[in-house]
Amino acid sequence: MSLALNAGVPATEVARRAGHSAVVLLKIYAHCIDGQADIANKRIGDALGTDDDGKGEGQDDDQQA
Repeated sequence: MSLALNAGVPATEVARRAGHSAVVLLKIYAHCIDGQADIANKRIGDALGTDDDGKGEGQDDDQQA
């Protein structure tokens, strides 16, 4: 199951196939999910319209959000 999660299969689908709820699946396998933080951060940044450095558009280094 951790292979499916690491391959990017949604946790809800992995849980359904395993006969678990997503909550149970993630409680058991959360420690096995590797390398998805960068992808998640990029997707969140893209959705929020931020640059790769996490700052919003038009913000200088000394400005805070």
